[in-house]
Amino acid sequence: MAELRHRAHKKVISDQQRRRDVALDRQKQQRRDLQLHFRQLATALEGQRVVEEEEEHEWGLAEGTRLQGKDARKWFSGQFMLPEWLIDIPLGLQSDWYVMARPAGKRCIVVSSRGTTVSRLRNGRVLHSFPSALPSGAKVSSGPIQGSSSFTILDCIFHEADETYYVLDIMCWRGYSLYDCNTEFRLFWRDSKIVETDALKPPSTHHRYRFSLLPVYECNAKGLDAAYREEQTFLRDGILFYNRHAHYTVGYTPLALLWKDSQCSQYLLDTDAKGEVPSLQQVVLELKSDGTVGTSDDPSVILGTMPRQVLEQNPTFLKPGTLLRFAIGTDGLKIVDGKPFAADIHYQGPANKYRPCADSCTKILFQYAARHSPINISDIVAAIENQDVEMQ
Repeated sequence: MAELRHRAHKKVISDQQRRRDVALDRQKQQRRDLQLHFRQLATALEGQRVVEEEEEHEWGLAEGTRLQGKDARKWFSGQFMLPEWLIDIPLGLQSDWYVMARPAGKRCIVVSSRGTTVSRLRNGRVLHSFPSALPSGAKVSSGPIQGSSSFTILDCIFHEADETYYVLDIMCWRGYSLYDCNTEFRLFWRDSKIVETDALKPPSTHHRYRFSLLPVYECNAKGLDAAYREEQTFLRDGILFYNRHAHYTVGYTPLALLWKDSQCSQYLLDTDAKGEVPSLQQVVLELKSDGTVGTSDDPSVILGTMPRQVLEQNPTFLKPGTLLRFAIGTDGLKIVDGKPFAADIHYQGPANKYRPCADSCTKILFQYAARHSPINISDIVAAIENQDVEMQ
């Protein structure tokens, strides 16, 4: 039993659990603040103002989905809920989390509106523009195209091998926002609404790509085994854990987690441009205005400083916001309170120009742990079994 408890509560180098608790508390406070806000407005008999404020919020979302060019790329690149990498096994894994296999492919947001469907990648660029069977997703002869208020937004992964959009999540359905709904409700809405359309059917004239609902399991021993081992219609690239109480929050969140090992992913360790795993861990960091380099987190975690001589020799190229590639040397990371505050980094050159952002802190820590002391599937199973014992 002692060994089981030790394995179940194995922590690598993270303050992730504390941030999970903070994120859930923040959600509760935001809900209370919103309820208080509406009560105050109602008490003040400002009914017309309430309508105007609600319409302004919805119009802003609808307007964002209709942006074009650079503005659209910038807007869409900031609309993803991004999982942190699992570097600390969550408490209450069985009672509070879902688990699912992650398809290998391109993460994208899919928007259907005004007779067309557009998918956009994490950098905001268009992946496909096509007709679909989603609401207002195609111009068909039967019936008029619905107005701008009828738009649907899905969070998907496009799996190229079978040209299928696997639906992870749903943020908007026919103009109804689901951002402030918890995961449990969003998944129910996803499963019940999409099946009412023809989006899950094979491609046709007015439906270019097939959509498929990503299987979601309760995070018990059986569900974890299904997500980890069960044969899927797609190539698996890790496992996703979603907290059932979490809202859809744009940006990185500790309430959604990504985990991999060599059995469930071909891409456990990052590779170089040749597709090979380098001997030293590679990281991508963003150059700051003061010459420091840091992660994509908010606030950014600073891991080093570019030499002044290098900056002065390349003033045109090395501007604030530029993404740069580094190797972590043999001295590794210096970690305090679960976060790296310095690293033995060596400048390698510019990052790929299509990268949407620098690496996150948890990705760097996960890759570092994967090379030295990884969390194994047995550790996650033990955490679930340990909770079973505690609940009995």
